[in-house]
Amino acid sequence: MVSLGCPKNLVDSERILTKLRSDGYAMSPDYQGADIVLVNTCGFLDSAKEESLEAIGEAIAENGRVIVTGCMGKEAEVIRARFPGVLAVTGAHQYEEVVGAVHEAAPMPPSPFVNLVPDAGLKLTPRHYSYLKISEGCNHRCAFCIIPSLRGDLVSRRPDAILREAEKLVEAGTKELLVISQDTSAYGVDIRKEPRMWKGQEVVPHMTDLARELGKIAPWVRLHYVYPYPHVDQVIPLMAEGLVLPYLDIPFQHASPAVLRRMRRPANEAKVLERLRGWREIAPDITIRSTFVVGFPGETEEDFQYLLDWLDEAQLDRVGAFRFEPVEGASANALPDPVPEEVKEERYARVMEKTAAISAAKLQAKIGRTLEVIIDEVGDDGATGRSQADAPEIDGEVFLRDAGHLKQGDIVKVAIEDADDHDLYGVPVSA
Repeated sequence: MVSLGCPKNLVDSERILTKLRSDGYAMSPDYQGADIVLVNTCGFLDSAKEESLEAIGEAIAENGRVIVTGCMGKEAEVIRARFPGVLAVTGAHQYEEVVGAVHEAAPMPPSPFVNLVPDAGLKLTPRHYSYLKISEGCNHRCAFCIIPSLRGDLVSRRPDAILREAEKLVEAGTKELLVISQDTSAYGVDIRKEPRMWKGQEVVPHMTDLARELGKIAPWVRLHYVYPYPHVDQVIPLMAEGLVLPYLDIPFQHASPAVLRRMRRPANEAKVLERLRGWREIAPDITIRSTFVVGFPGETEEDFQYLLDWLDEAQLDRVGAFRFEPVEGASANALPDPVPEEVKEERYARVMEKTAAISAAKLQAKIGRTLEVIIDEVGDDGATGRSQADAPEIDGEVFLRDAGHLKQGDIVKVAIEDADDHDLYGVPVSA
Protein backbone atom coordinates (compact mmCIF):
# COMPACT_ATOMS: atom_id res chain seq x y z
CA MET A 1 0.00 0.00 0.00
CA VAL A 2 1.26 3.45 -0.98
CA SER A 3 -0.85 6.05 0.85
CA LEU A 4 -0.55 9.69 -0.22
CA GLY A 5 -2.26 12.91 0.86
CA CYS A 6 -3.98 13.93 4.08
CA PRO A 7 -4.83 11.98 7.26
CA LYS A 8 -8.34 11.39 5.89
CA ASN A 9 -6.74 9.37 3.09
CA LEU A 10 -4.64 7.51 5.67
CA VAL A 11 -7.81 6.45 7.49
CA ASP A 12 -9.25 5.22 4.18
CA SER A 13 -6.07 3.16 3.64
CA GLU A 14 -6.39 1.65 7.12
CA ARG A 15 -10.00 0.64 6.44
CA ILE A 16 -9.09 -0.96 3.11
CA LEU A 17 -6.21 -2.90 4.67
CA THR A 18 -8.34 -4.00 7.63
CA LYS A 19 -10.95 -5.45 5.25
CA LEU A 20 -8.30 -7.14 3.09
CA ARG A 21 -6.61 -8.63 6.15
CA SER A 22 -9.93 -9.99 7.36
CA ASP A 23 -10.30 -11.60 3.91
CA GLY A 24 -6.97 -13.35 4.36
CA TYR A 25 -4.54 -11.03 2.57
CA ALA A 26 -1.20 -9.99 4.11
CA MET A 27 0.76 -6.75 3.76
CA SER A 28 4.04 -6.77 1.85
CA PRO A 29 6.83 -4.45 3.05
CA ASP A 30 8.11 -3.90 -0.49
CA TYR A 31 7.13 -3.94 -4.16
CA GLN A 32 8.94 -7.19 -4.97
CA GLY A 33 7.04 -9.30 -2.45
CA ALA A 34 3.60 -8.04 -3.49
CA ASP A 35 1.04 -9.63 -5.81
CA ILE A 36 -0.77 -6.27 -5.99
CA VAL A 37 0.26 -2.67 -5.24
CA LEU A 38 -2.52 -0.35 -4.02
CA VAL A 39 -1.88 3.38 -4.56
CA ASN A 40 -4.22 5.67 -2.58
CA THR A 41 -3.94 8.99 -4.39
CA CYS A 42 -4.41 12.67 -3.56
CA GLY A 43 -6.06 15.00 -6.06
CA PHE A 44 -6.38 18.27 -4.13
CA LEU A 45 -3.73 20.27 -6.02
CA ASP A 46 -2.07 19.83 -9.39
CA SER A 47 1.25 19.21 -7.60
CA ALA A 48 -0.45 16.49 -5.51
CA LYS A 49 -1.86 14.92 -8.67
CA GLU A 50 1.59 14.86 -10.22
CA GLU A 51 2.98 13.21 -7.07
CA SER A 52 0.20 10.61 -7.32
CA LEU A 53 1.00 9.92 -10.97
CA GLU A 54 4.70 9.55 -10.12
CA ALA A 55 3.80 7.06 -7.37
CA ILE A 56 1.65 5.06 -9.82
CA GLY A 57 4.49 5.08 -12.34
CA GLU A 58 6.99 3.89 -9.75
CA ALA A 59 4.66 1.07 -8.66
CA ILE A 60 4.17 -0.06 -12.26
CA ALA A 61 7.92 0.05 -12.92
CA GLU A 62 8.75 -1.86 -9.72
CA ASN A 63 5.86 -4.33 -9.68
CA GLY A 64 3.54 -3.97 -12.67
CA ARG A 65 0.24 -4.98 -11.01
CA VAL A 66 -1.31 -1.77 -9.70
CA ILE A 67 -4.77 -0.77 -8.43
CA VAL A 68 -5.43 2.95 -7.99
CA THR A 69 -7.88 4.47 -5.52
CA GLY A 70 -8.40 7.78 -3.69
CA CYS A 71 -9.29 11.33 -4.71
CA MET A 72 -7.55 11.23 -8.07
CA GLY A 73 -9.59 8.18 -8.97
CA LYS A 74 -12.22 10.62 -10.18
CA GLU A 75 -9.88 11.30 -13.12
CA ALA A 76 -9.65 7.67 -14.23
CA GLU A 77 -9.24 8.66 -17.89
CA VAL A 78 -6.12 10.72 -17.06
CA ILE A 79 -4.62 7.81 -15.12
CA ARG A 80 -5.42 5.24 -17.80
CA ALA A 81 -4.13 7.49 -20.59
CA ARG A 82 -0.75 7.70 -18.88
CA PHE A 83 -0.72 4.16 -17.47
CA PRO A 84 -2.94 1.90 -19.57
CA GLY A 85 -1.70 -1.13 -17.65
CA VAL A 86 -3.34 -0.28 -14.29
CA LEU A 87 -5.66 -3.08 -13.21
CA ALA A 88 -8.44 -0.90 -11.75
CA VAL A 89 -9.21 2.70 -10.76
CA THR A 90 -11.68 3.62 -8.00
CA GLY A 91 -12.59 6.90 -6.28
CA ALA A 92 -12.25 8.22 -2.74
CA HIS A 93 -13.60 6.06 0.15
CA GLN A 94 -14.94 3.40 -2.26
CA TYR A 95 -13.79 0.59 0.01
CA GLU A 96 -15.92 -2.20 -1.47
CA GLU A 97 -14.80 -1.44 -5.03
CA VAL A 98 -11.11 -1.51 -4.02
CA VAL A 99 -11.47 -4.78 -2.13
CA GLY A 100 -13.43 -6.28 -5.05
CA ALA A 101 -10.69 -5.24 -7.48
CA VAL A 102 -8.08 -6.95 -5.29
CA HIS A 103 -10.16 -10.15 -5.12
CA GLU A 104 -10.46 -10.13 -8.90
CA ALA A 105 -6.76 -9.42 -9.56
CA ALA A 106 -5.36 -11.75 -6.90
CA PRO A 107 -8.04 -14.25 -5.80
CA MET A 108 -7.60 -15.62 -2.30
CA PRO A 109 -7.30 -19.43 -2.42
CA PRO A 110 -9.65 -21.35 -0.10
CA SER A 111 -8.07 -21.85 3.33
CA PRO A 112 -9.18 -23.60 6.51
CA PHE A 113 -7.35 -20.98 8.59
CA VAL A 114 -8.86 -17.76 9.85
CA ASN A 115 -6.72 -14.59 9.67
CA LEU A 116 -7.46 -12.69 12.84
CA VAL A 117 -7.76 -8.91 12.73
CA PRO A 118 -7.43 -6.74 15.89
CA ASP A 119 -10.70 -5.20 17.09
CA ALA A 120 -9.28 -1.76 16.37
CA GLY A 121 -8.41 -2.75 12.79
CA LEU A 122 -5.04 -2.37 11.07
CA LYS A 123 -3.20 0.93 11.55
CA LEU A 124 -0.63 2.84 9.53
CA THR A 125 0.29 5.09 12.46
CA PRO A 126 2.27 4.16 15.59
CA ARG A 127 0.30 2.29 18.23
CA HIS A 128 0.00 5.26 20.61
CA TYR A 129 -1.89 7.67 18.34
CA SER A 130 -4.74 7.20 15.87
CA TYR A 131 -6.73 9.29 13.44
CA LEU A 132 -10.48 9.13 14.06
CA LYS A 133 -12.58 10.17 11.07
CA ILE A 134 -16.02 11.44 12.10
CA SER A 135 -17.51 12.39 8.73
CA GLU A 136 -16.97 12.42 4.97
CA GLY A 137 -17.40 15.25 2.49
CA CYS A 138 -18.04 18.97 2.92
CA ASN A 139 -20.92 21.43 2.42
CA HIS A 140 -18.65 24.43 1.75
CA ARG A 141 -17.99 25.64 -1.78
CA CYS A 142 -14.69 27.49 -1.39
CA ALA A 143 -13.43 28.90 -4.68
CA PHE A 144 -10.03 27.18 -4.50
CA CYS A 145 -11.23 23.72 -3.43
CA ILE A 146 -12.62 20.70 -5.28
CA ILE A 147 -13.07 18.41 -2.26
CA PRO A 148 -16.92 18.40 -2.50
CA SER A 149 -16.66 17.20 -6.11
CA LEU A 150 -14.20 14.49 -5.01
CA ARG A 151 -15.80 13.37 -1.75
CA GLY A 152 -19.35 14.75 -1.91
CA ASP A 153 -21.39 16.70 0.63
CA LEU A 154 -21.13 16.20 4.39
CA VAL A 155 -22.09 12.74 5.65
CA SER A 156 -21.65 12.37 9.41
CA ARG A 157 -21.05 9.05 11.14
CA ARG A 158 -23.32 7.95 13.99
CA PRO A 159 -21.92 9.17 17.33
CA ASP A 160 -22.20 5.73 18.93
CA ALA A 161 -20.21 4.19 16.06
CA ILE A 162 -17.47 6.82 16.49
CA LEU A 163 -17.32 6.30 20.25
CA ARG A 164 -17.22 2.52 19.84
CA GLU A 165 -14.28 2.85 17.43
CA ALA A 166 -12.52 5.23 19.85
CA GLU A 167 -12.96 2.77 22.69
CA LYS A 168 -11.47 -0.08 20.63
CA LEU A 169 -8.51 2.08 19.63
CA VAL A 170 -7.78 3.02 23.24
CA GLU A 171 -8.12 -0.61 24.34
CA ALA A 172 -5.53 -1.46 21.66
CA GLY A 173 -3.03 1.09 23.04
CA THR A 174 -4.01 4.47 21.58
CA LYS A 175 -3.22 7.37 23.92
CA GLU A 176 -4.03 10.22 21.53
CA LEU A 177 -7.07 10.46 19.26
CA LEU A 178 -6.73 12.91 16.38
CA VAL A 179 -10.27 13.83 15.32
CA ILE A 180 -10.44 14.54 11.59
CA SER A 181 -12.97 15.28 8.85
CA GLN A 182 -13.23 17.87 6.11
CA ASP A 183 -15.12 20.15 8.53
CA THR A 184 -15.11 18.87 12.11
CA SER A 185 -17.19 21.76 13.43
CA ALA A 186 -20.03 20.85 11.03
CA TYR A 187 -20.24 17.32 12.44
CA GLY A 188 -23.85 16.20 12.86
CA VAL A 189 -25.49 18.97 10.82
CA ASP A 190 -27.01 16.31 8.57
CA ILE A 191 -28.13 13.99 11.40
CA ARG A 192 -28.71 16.48 14.21
CA LYS A 193 -32.13 15.00 15.04
CA GLU A 194 -30.80 11.47 15.40
CA PRO A 195 -29.30 11.08 18.90
CA ARG A 196 -27.95 7.63 19.78
CA MET A 197 -27.62 5.71 23.01
CA TRP A 198 -24.13 5.27 24.41
CA LYS A 199 -23.37 3.78 27.85
CA GLY A 200 -26.99 4.23 28.89
CA GLN A 201 -27.36 7.85 27.86
CA GLU A 202 -28.27 9.78 24.74
CA VAL A 203 -25.47 11.36 22.72
CA VAL A 204 -26.42 14.14 20.31
CA PRO A 205 -24.48 14.19 17.02
CA HIS A 206 -22.80 17.55 17.66
CA MET A 207 -19.12 18.48 17.89
CA THR A 208 -19.31 19.56 21.54
CA ASP A 209 -21.17 16.46 22.74
CA LEU A 210 -18.89 14.17 20.75
CA ALA A 211 -15.74 15.89 22.04
CA ARG A 212 -16.97 15.58 25.63
CA GLU A 213 -17.60 11.83 25.28
CA LEU A 214 -14.28 11.23 23.50
CA GLY A 215 -12.54 13.05 26.35
CA LYS A 216 -13.88 10.42 28.75
CA ILE A 217 -12.34 7.64 26.64
CA ALA A 218 -8.83 8.77 25.63
CA PRO A 219 -6.07 10.54 27.59
CA TRP A 220 -5.55 13.04 24.74
CA VAL A 221 -8.15 14.20 22.19
CA ARG A 222 -6.99 16.63 19.49
CA LEU A 223 -9.40 18.47 17.16
CA HIS A 224 -8.40 19.15 13.54
CA TYR A 225 -10.02 21.09 10.68
CA VAL A 226 -12.37 23.22 12.78
CA TYR A 227 -14.15 26.18 11.19
CA PRO A 228 -14.73 29.04 13.68
CA TYR A 229 -18.51 28.71 13.88
CA PRO A 230 -20.08 30.32 16.98
CA HIS A 231 -20.69 26.92 18.65
CA VAL A 232 -16.93 26.26 18.73
CA ASP A 233 -16.94 28.55 21.80
CA GLN A 234 -18.67 25.70 23.67
CA VAL A 235 -15.64 23.43 23.21
CA ILE A 236 -13.18 25.79 24.95
CA PRO A 237 -14.48 25.04 28.50
CA LEU A 238 -13.86 21.32 27.80
CA MET A 239 -10.23 22.27 27.19
CA ALA A 240 -10.08 24.20 30.46
CA GLU A 241 -11.46 21.10 32.22
CA GLY A 242 -8.81 18.86 30.63
CA LEU A 243 -11.29 16.70 28.68
CA VAL A 244 -9.96 17.88 25.30
CA LEU A 245 -6.46 19.09 24.45
CA PRO A 246 -6.21 22.90 24.36
CA TYR A 247 -5.54 22.83 20.61
CA LEU A 248 -7.58 23.92 17.61
CA ASP A 249 -6.60 23.46 13.97
CA ILE A 250 -8.54 26.21 12.14
CA PRO A 251 -7.90 26.73 8.39
CA PHE A 252 -8.36 30.54 8.26
CA GLN A 253 -6.79 30.71 4.74
CA HIS A 254 -6.52 34.54 4.81
CA ALA A 255 -7.47 37.64 6.80
CA SER A 256 -8.19 40.30 4.21
CA PRO A 257 -11.99 40.67 3.84
CA ALA A 258 -11.63 41.25 0.09
CA VAL A 259 -9.61 38.04 -0.42
CA LEU A 260 -11.91 36.02 1.83
CA ARG A 261 -14.92 37.14 -0.21
CA ARG A 262 -13.21 36.03 -3.43
CA MET A 263 -12.38 32.73 -1.74
CA ARG A 264 -16.05 32.40 -0.67
CA ARG A 265 -14.97 32.17 2.95
CA PRO A 266 -16.49 33.89 6.03
CA ALA A 267 -15.01 37.42 6.18
CA ASN A 268 -15.40 38.31 9.86
CA GLU A 269 -11.71 38.51 10.78
CA ALA A 270 -12.25 41.22 13.44
CA LYS A 271 -14.78 39.02 15.25
CA VAL A 272 -12.31 36.12 15.08
CA LEU A 273 -9.64 38.21 16.87
CA GLU A 274 -12.15 39.01 19.60
CA ARG A 275 -13.03 35.34 19.99
CA LEU A 276 -9.37 34.32 20.12
CA ARG A 277 -8.92 36.67 23.06
CA GLY A 278 -11.97 35.15 24.75
CA TRP A 279 -10.72 31.60 24.20
CA ARG A 280 -7.34 32.46 25.73
CA GLU A 281 -9.04 33.89 28.80
CA ILE A 282 -10.85 30.58 29.37
CA ALA A 283 -7.97 28.26 28.35
CA PRO A 284 -4.71 30.27 28.60
CA ASP A 285 -2.59 27.45 27.13
CA ILE A 286 -4.73 27.01 24.03
CA THR A 287 -2.72 26.46 20.84
CA ILE A 288 -4.16 27.76 17.57
CA ARG A 289 -2.76 26.24 14.38
CA SER A 290 -3.80 27.47 10.96
CA THR A 291 -2.97 27.53 7.27
CA PHE A 292 -2.98 30.47 4.86
CA VAL A 293 -2.92 30.84 1.08
CA VAL A 294 -0.75 33.57 -0.44
CA GLY A 295 -1.00 34.80 -4.00
CA PHE A 296 -4.72 34.12 -4.44
CA PRO A 297 -6.04 35.79 -7.64
CA GLY A 298 -6.57 39.50 -7.03
CA GLU A 299 -4.52 39.57 -3.80
CA THR A 300 -2.95 43.04 -3.66
CA GLU A 301 0.04 44.17 -1.63
CA GLU A 302 -2.48 45.91 0.63
CA ASP A 303 -4.37 42.62 1.14
CA PHE A 304 -1.14 40.81 1.96
CA GLN A 305 -0.02 43.52 4.41
CA TYR A 306 -3.45 43.21 6.06
CA LEU A 307 -2.71 39.50 6.58
CA LEU A 308 0.71 40.25 8.12
CA ASP A 309 -0.80 42.84 10.48
CA TRP A 310 -3.59 40.41 11.41
CA LEU A 311 -1.02 37.71 12.23
CA ASP A 312 0.80 40.20 14.47
CA GLU A 313 -2.41 40.70 16.42
CA ALA A 314 -3.68 37.11 16.34
CA GLN A 315 -0.34 35.64 17.53
CA LEU A 316 -1.16 32.16 16.24
CA ASP A 317 1.04 29.40 17.63
CA ARG A 318 1.50 27.22 14.56
CA VAL A 319 1.14 28.39 10.96
CA GLY A 320 1.57 26.74 7.57
CA ALA A 321 1.40 28.66 4.30
CA PHE A 322 0.80 27.67 0.69
CA ARG A 323 1.30 29.48 -2.58
CA PHE A 324 -1.99 29.54 -4.51
CA GLU A 325 -2.08 26.82 -7.13
CA PRO A 326 -4.84 26.45 -9.75
CA VAL A 327 -6.70 23.16 -9.50
CA GLU A 328 -8.68 21.79 -12.42
CA GLY A 329 -12.38 22.21 -11.66
CA ALA A 330 -11.95 25.01 -9.07
CA SER A 331 -13.91 28.22 -9.70
CA ALA A 332 -10.92 30.32 -8.57
CA ASN A 333 -9.23 29.51 -11.87
CA ALA A 334 -11.61 31.90 -13.66
CA LEU A 335 -10.89 34.85 -11.37
CA PRO A 336 -9.09 37.85 -12.87
CA ASP A 337 -5.75 39.36 -11.82
CA PRO A 338 -3.57 36.30 -11.21
CA VAL A 339 -0.57 36.98 -8.98
CA PRO A 340 2.83 36.46 -10.68
CA GLU A 341 4.82 33.47 -9.44
CA GLU A 342 7.75 35.60 -8.27
CA VAL A 343 5.36 37.71 -6.16
CA LYS A 344 3.85 34.56 -4.64
CA GLU A 345 7.35 33.37 -3.69
CA GLU A 346 8.25 36.70 -2.13
CA ARG A 347 5.01 36.85 -0.11
CA TYR A 348 5.40 33.23 0.96
CA ALA A 349 8.89 33.99 2.30
CA ARG A 350 7.61 37.05 4.18
CA VAL A 351 4.70 35.25 5.82
CA MET A 352 6.91 32.34 6.88
CA GLU A 353 9.48 34.74 8.35
CA LYS A 354 6.74 36.51 10.28
CA THR A 355 5.17 33.34 11.67
CA ALA A 356 8.56 31.79 12.53
CA ALA A 357 9.36 34.85 14.66
CA ILE A 358 5.99 34.57 16.45
CA SER A 359 6.55 30.85 17.03
CA ALA A 360 10.07 31.41 18.36
CA ALA A 361 8.87 34.02 20.85
CA LYS A 362 6.05 31.79 22.08
CA LEU A 363 8.39 28.82 22.53
CA GLN A 364 10.99 30.95 24.34
CA ALA A 365 8.26 31.82 26.84
CA LYS A 366 7.89 28.11 27.64
CA ILE A 367 11.48 27.74 28.86
CA GLY A 368 11.37 27.00 32.58
CA ARG A 369 7.90 25.50 32.46
CA THR A 370 6.97 21.85 33.01
CA LEU A 371 4.82 20.42 30.21
CA GLU A 372 3.10 17.12 29.50
CA VAL A 373 4.76 15.31 26.58
CA ILE A 374 3.77 12.15 24.70
CA ILE A 375 6.77 10.07 23.60
CA ASP A 376 7.03 9.18 19.90
CA GLU A 377 10.56 7.71 19.66
CA VAL A 378 13.17 6.51 22.16
CA GLY A 379 16.92 6.14 21.53
CA ASP A 380 19.82 4.95 23.66
CA ASP A 381 19.81 8.04 25.86
CA GLY A 382 17.31 10.51 24.47
CA ALA A 383 13.76 10.58 23.22
CA THR A 384 11.52 12.63 20.93
CA GLY A 385 7.99 13.57 21.81
CA ARG A 386 5.29 16.18 21.41
CA SER A 387 3.65 18.58 23.80
CA GLN A 388 -0.10 19.19 23.85
CA ALA A 389 0.61 22.03 21.40
CA ASP A 390 2.03 19.69 18.75
CA ALA A 391 0.19 17.41 16.34
CA PRO A 392 2.24 14.61 14.75
CA GLU A 393 4.13 15.38 11.54
CA ILE A 394 2.82 18.95 11.12
CA ASP A 395 3.89 20.80 14.28
CA GLY A 396 7.05 20.94 16.37
CA GLU A 397 8.68 18.32 18.59
CA VAL A 398 10.17 18.11 22.07
CA PHE A 399 13.68 16.65 22.23
CA LEU A 400 14.50 15.02 25.58
CA ARG A 401 17.85 14.20 27.14
CA ASP A 402 18.33 11.52 29.82
CA ALA A 403 15.20 9.79 28.53
CA GLY A 404 16.40 6.37 27.37
CA HIS A 405 14.28 4.69 30.06
CA LEU A 406 11.00 5.92 28.55
CA LYS A 407 8.73 3.96 26.20
CA GLN A 408 6.86 4.98 23.06
CA GLY A 409 3.41 6.22 24.08
CA ASP A 410 4.40 7.31 27.60
CA ILE A 411 2.92 10.64 28.68
CA VAL A 412 5.46 12.30 30.98
CA LYS A 413 6.21 15.62 32.67
CA VAL A 414 9.12 17.44 31.03
CA ALA A 415 11.07 20.44 32.29
CA ILE A 416 11.70 22.72 29.27
CA GLU A 417 15.30 23.94 29.10
CA ASP A 418 15.63 25.49 25.63
CA ALA A 419 13.79 26.32 22.41
CA ASP A 420 14.33 27.31 18.79
CA ASP A 421 11.89 28.58 16.13
CA HIS A 422 9.75 25.44 16.13
CA ASP A 423 10.94 22.88 18.73
CA LEU A 424 11.52 22.53 22.47
CA TYR A 425 14.31 20.83 24.42
CA GLY A 426 14.01 19.41 27.91
CA VAL A 427 14.46 16.62 30.43
CA PRO A 428 11.90 14.29 32.04
CA VAL A 429 10.92 15.23 35.57
CA SER A 430 11.45 12.26 37.89
CA ALA A 431 8.35 10.96 39.63
